[in-house]
Amino acid sequence: MRIKDIVLAPGTGAFFYDDQAAIRAGAKQDGFLYLGKPLTAGMASIRTPATCVSIGLVLADDTIVWGDMMSVQYSGAGGRDPLFDPEKISDVTRQVVAPRLLHVDTSSFRKACAEVLASTDGARLPLSLEYGVSQALMGAAAHIKRQTMAEIICSEFGLPLPTRRVPIYAQSGDAREINVDKMILKSVDILPHGLINSRQKFGVGGQTFIEFVQWVAARTQLIGHPGYRPALHFDVYGWIGLELGLTPQIIADFICRVAESVPDFVLNVESPADFGSTEAQVENYARIVSILDGRGSNARIVVDERCNTLEDIRQFAEARATHLVQIKTPDVGSIADTAQAVLICKQNHVGAYVGGSCTETDLSARATVHVSVATQADMMLAKPGMGVDEGISIVGNEQNRLLAVLERERARSEQSHQQAGGALAGRVLR
Repeated sequence: MRIKDIVLAPGTGAFFYDDQAAIRAGAKQDGFLYLGKPLTAGMASIRTPATCVSIGLVLADDTIVWGDMMSVQYSGAGGRDPLFDPEKISDVTRQVVAPRLLHVDTSSFRKACAEVLASTDGARLPLSLEYGVSQALMGAAAHIKRQTMAEIICSEFGLPLPTRRVPIYAQSGDAREINVDKMILKSVDILPHGLINSRQKFGVGGQTFIEFVQWVAARTQLIGHPGYRPALHFDVYGWIGLELGLTPQIIADFICRVAESVPDFVLNVESPADFGSTEAQVENYARIVSILDGRGSNARIVVDERCNTLEDIRQFAEARATHLVQIKTPDVGSIADTAQAVLICKQNHVGAYVGGSCTETDLSARATVHVSVATQADMMLAKPGMGVDEGISIVGNEQNRLLAVLERERARSEQSHQQAGGALAGRVLR
């Protein structure tokens, strides 16, 4: 089935873009705003509403399938693409991508992605554009074949149909205490993120952070159901390195100390330090992993900054320079690359966390669910937004619906096989 037209629609992301450099430099908060001048190129203010552009593919039967193009909360930081520019993205889509879409066979998802998202003038297309267009192409393949998007991924990558749910990880935003309570009451698998993105939140020598980790652990035991033991996952935005220095041994010592303070829990520490480049990050994270493993610590480190594209992820996984990779979907680009990234992590015995950003949309979040479940990622982010309830509902319900559909398909397939076998036996007897 061919695409006969393209529709573009402006939209909003579910949170805000933030200037990480300005926040790290000490920008003060005034209510929900940050005061001061932005430091990251392209940002007019330190905090600005997130935007998106929806792309609709009008198929030959007049069905329209959609994908959403957007970037992440901390655009322009850690080697990422610059801040999302809706006008620029729309122009590139119309001038470069639309002509390709009108000539592509949408029944083959990966092939269609490769053709439509090919580099132009020696440069890769904006990753936000790749992300949204690939969502729409995955939806088109699913529509044509009358399958779920998860089944398209399984077929394209030679995977068995999944039967198990993927653990869900929720993020708190700045409303830490209230949102932690929400997560515990809803028995979230992994929590709470914590948004430890400033010196004030990390504390002198990391003491404020340690106290928060201990409070979260105690709170789960106080108000959670008996036996509830979520993994504790905190994103520290490089502040261990910023506060204590960029020495792997010192960073590992600190992480072990935090983990020992909550011995009954698995502790994930995301972005413990930013060493300035992908190569330096790989080298030094590998040392931290080695130290933690050698001590038998219950702590795991998670890479985010400096690990953006599929090739970055491959580099970290093959070097075992992390315990978990955050596959940050808008930064990876094509959602086909997200699926491939999970499989690369699995091949190298590294955890695959299909993440993304609070700035995404309900549409991109639901598409991500299908890839996460199809590839059986180790965990997935409840997104979009920072409200906790909305992300858990969108991602959790989509996952449950998907698994229910797949279970129905399995039951129907088994019934058909049994009927076919009975008919064959009957013919043999006759």
